[in-house]
Amino acid sequence: MKENSHIDPHKKKDQSLKKAMIGQSSGQSHPTEKADADKSSMDDHDTSRNDVDNEKTFKEAIAQEATEYEAPHSSNFTLKKILGGDILNARFIRNQMGLIVLIVAFIIVYISNRYGIQKDLIEISNLQTELQNAKYQALSSSSQLTEKSRESQVLDLLKNNKDSALHIASQPPYIINVPDKDE
Repeated sequence: MKENSHIDPHKKKDQSLKKAMIGQSSGQSHPTEKADADKSSMDDHDTSRNDVDNEKTFKEAIAQEATEYEAPHSSNFTLKKILGGDILNARFIRNQMGLIVLIVAFIIVYISNRYGIQKDLIEISNLQTELQNAKYQALSSSSQLTEKSRESQVLDLLKNNKDSALHIASQPPYIINVPDKDE
């Protein structure tokens, strides 16, 4: 009996119901079981007031636990709360859904712009390489033309080419003065 006094009243009630069920199912009842059942029913009557109080506190505990996860946030966020993920509960997510969507949209725009700019930079780099190659080729062609149009090169070319009617002048050029009609 001393063991039963330390047992929760709800457990006592459950045990008495189990004993009663066993007695009814077997169709026989032992005198000790009847005495235990009577004793437990008296205890149940005495503890009914306690059960009502316990039931209220039990309901309060359930209600408190149900709202515990959706309790308003304290204004001070600690590193432990942030790293522990305590700030990421359902209420916080629901309240900040617009902000989260806006941030995701900005991230998508940022990534797409960065990709487009990288493509443009690669194209600019390729065009600059082409431009530099074209400048080098123009410089090379210009130097070759300058070299071939020198007087010494032209004279050597005329000497080597026998069928040309051109030759070097032996007399220096002279100036012919033509009078104007107005004078």
